[in-house]
Amino acid sequence: MSENHDDKPHPSDSEQVLEDGVEGTDESVRKRIRQSTPSPQRLPRPQSSPPRFVSVDELMETVKGVTNMALAHEIVVNGDFQIKPTALPEDSLEKRVREIVHKAFWDCLSVQLSEDPPTYDHAIKLVGEIKETLLSFLLPGHSRLRNQISEVLDLDLIKQEAENGALDISRLAEFIIGMMGTLCAPARDEEIKKLKDIKEIVPLFRALFSVLDLMKVDMANFAVSSIRPHLMHQSVEYERKKFQEFFEKQPNALDLVAQWLHEASEDLVNQRSRNSLMAGEGAAGSEETAMLCPLTVQNHAYMKLLKWDHAHRPFPETVLMDQPRFQEMQQELERLCVVGATLLVTYSASAPGVSSLAGFAEKLKMVVQVLLTDMHLPSFNLNEALATVGEKVCVEVAGCLAQCGFTPFSADKEIALKGQIQAIASPEDPIRRLVDARIQAFLEAHLASGLQKSLPAVPGGLGPVQKELEEVAVKFVRLVNYNRMVFSPYYDAILSKLLRPEGPRGSFSS
Repeated sequence: MSENHDDKPHPSDSEQVLEDGVEGTDESVRKRIRQSTPSPQRLPRPQSSPPRFVSVDELMETVKGVTNMALAHEIVVNGDFQIKPTALPEDSLEKRVREIVHKAFWDCLSVQLSEDPPTYDHAIKLVGEIKETLLSFLLPGHSRLRNQISEVLDLDLIKQEAENGALDISRLAEFIIGMMGTLCAPARDEEIKKLKDIKEIVPLFRALFSVLDLMKVDMANFAVSSIRPHLMHQSVEYERKKFQEFFEKQPNALDLVAQWLHEASEDLVNQRSRNSLMAGEGAAGSEETAMLCPLTVQNHAYMKLLKWDHAHRPFPETVLMDQPRFQEMQQELERLCVVGATLLVTYSASAPGVSSLAGFAEKLKMVVQVLLTDMHLPSFNLNEALATVGEKVCVEVAGCLAQCGFTPFSADKEIALKGQIQAIASPEDPIRRLVDARIQAFLEAHLASGLQKSLPAVPGGLGPVQKELEEVAVKFVRLVNYNRMVFSPYYDAILSKLLRPEGPRGSFSS
């Protein structure tokens, strides 16, 4: 880290406990693999960020030994993984106790500084804490900054100055603010600027610690981004080793995986058979199975996870840790399908130039998205929601047509559009099925292309939801590729049996 404003803080020494989005330990993972499918009543709602407290030290231990498989897994597969500041629930006992303790501390500091002569015991302790925090942000090579901090914030010297009535707290605060400005991320510029406007010592110290806490969060997130490449290889080997240990104790631990891959290969064979029959050729047989590419079978198997019946079917063992993540993506894709289908029928029914009006297109999409936000909650009624969507869409379209001088909707056309939008509630609606098929085709093409810089072209009709769809695609491919790296030996062993010319018969145990 060079000594300039763009430097990122270093994670080596901080002991600040921060909140992250990881849940579980090695033991909890093993328990999830062992358990059978939960009943629909016990199925957890998909969430990728259950709250837990993790220290920066634990992050670093994870790098060194990958001692927490769930934490390592989360960091590697979640490109958006971030530490967040601890936020206690409002009206909680812990929050009230903390506020009382903090108020008592700051009141005591205020009393000490207002004495004649002032007492600096508390203030000097705070300076010592600030000094240690600033030093924790430095890299080993930052000898000049380290010497500068140690020299100016020399506690022995500060105590002597206090005893002789020569201590200038304002001068120390000015140095601390300057050093924080040097070490902080650019996003903290505004907070640093506000510190310079605080003239009273006690409010200034409170604000200093508040901004330092934010800088610790920035430091932890920089640590996460820094360790992710280093963690990837270790985590792959570690997860594979842990699963192998479990597999040796539970020989049937891959039965669901084998069934999952078997169904994927059967789907592909049946698809080829249908294509052959349509072309006037014979049905595909065992030779067709043997011609399947293992990678193609795996890709199709992963696509099946985005259409999984989570309430009634057990999830394959190797992807069990990521079941909530796959379920979350599945629900987001279903919502995007309904949003995309709604916009598609709306633009088809409107004047040709309406869909090209950028401001209107974004506004209309936002209206539809907001009304479908809770689409997967048990209490959500899609039919009622789409009836409301139809009303809102017709109002927005009518306003746009009038503003742009287009021919207004007739009553019959408005009724027809509302009916088309209402029909999207059924998964069998032709427009919804068309949009869904195109979404699946895009994801499959993206999966086949890997994490290349250029994404496959988005199929026609999906332009309004392109941004959201691409975000899901990136997450999906990252998750699949990581899972494939961990479990490829097991998949290869199973597929070598499934794709033999005699076909997948008998036991699926590897």
